[in-house]
Amino acid sequence: MNTSAVDSLLAQMRIAATAAGLREPGHAAQPGKVDFSNVLKSSLDGVAQAQARSESMQKAFVLGDDRVSLSDTMIAMQKASINFQTTVQVRNKVVQAYNDIMNMQV
Repeated sequence: MNTSAVDSLLAQMRIAATAAGLREPGHAAQPGKVDFSNVLKSSLDGVAQAQARSESMQKAFVLGDDRVSLSDTMIAMQKASINFQTTVQVRNKVVQAYNDIMNMQV
């Protein structure tokens, strides 16, 4: 098993937890304090909200709303795309880690 991949995944998860406001940087997590399902749900809700915001801005721009600029619409689209791609990559890493663990010899 590649330990650098696991370390990288752990680092990404710590960054995501810090960004979600679950803990302050440099402090150890308190046991029983963080619920994985709540973190996962809030992250997926954030991705869905970014995509919905992007889609509504696209519709508003196409319909000729003067309050929505092309640059703001393109930025929202890119943010939604990056959020979705990140979610897919994290899912792929989790599935790969699960498969690696399941294939370990005990």
